Amino acid sequence: MPYIGKSPQLGVRSRFYFTATGGETSLSGASDSGATLLFTDGNYVDVSLNGVALVAGTDYNTTTANTIGGLAALSASDIVEIIVYDVFSIADSLTTGGTVNGSLIVSGTTTLNEVTLNKAVPGKTQTATLSSNTELDFDTYQNFILTLTASITLSNQTADISDQAGQSGFMIFIQDSSGTHTVSVDSDYTAAGGALNLSSAANAVDLVPYIIQADNKILLGTPQLAFAAVP
Repeated sequence: MPYIGKSPQLGVRSRFYFTATGGETSLSGASDSGATLLFTDGNYVDVSLNGVALVAGTDYNTTTANTIGGLAALSASDIVEIIVYDVFSIADSLTTGGTVNGSLIVSGTTTLNEVTLNKAVPGKTQTATLSSNTELDFDTYQNFILTLTASITLSNQTADISDQAGQSGFMIFIQDSSGTHTVSVDSDYTAAGGALNLSSAANAVDLVPYIIQADNKILLGTPQLAFAAVP
């Protein structure tokens, strides 16, 4: 498909004019300006005669290298315009360095040997209201703000989270206006002191740090009780 618009510092097409002396059925070599007609793929060539587009395969062919052939015999002073579009690949400028201006979205796994961040980068946080047992999504979220409307259990992971080993963050548990809700943990979790003992007061806010040690091994730190209060 022809490129539309300007491409700074990259020539994406070349234009050649041939003025017929009469009788030509093919064109090649030097154009009117002296530039030599060159192309690597006939699919990337447009040809027009006196301003009228010609049909590839019908009005002309490109079966001979760097030649527009199969033309009906040209008349003297006929002008043939040939546009050749370059086929090129964009250089991977980030292999050895480069600057990306604007947003950059990377899909898939990216390996970085060293990263310098000029701004704070918050982990993605899930905010949810819980009324039943739940499996936390450590693959999507790093932090969790969870409002309790009933007593719940943090369920075991059904997916392998070994890739998240070393991930750390926090869980905030907020009691609703009735309070008294408890949080139990399944065997994937190891709570400091053997149990996750949270505040029971209405609207209490407790902070629990965590780190993933390995698959099926999530370590919970000592809760900071009544860390804050919901206004």
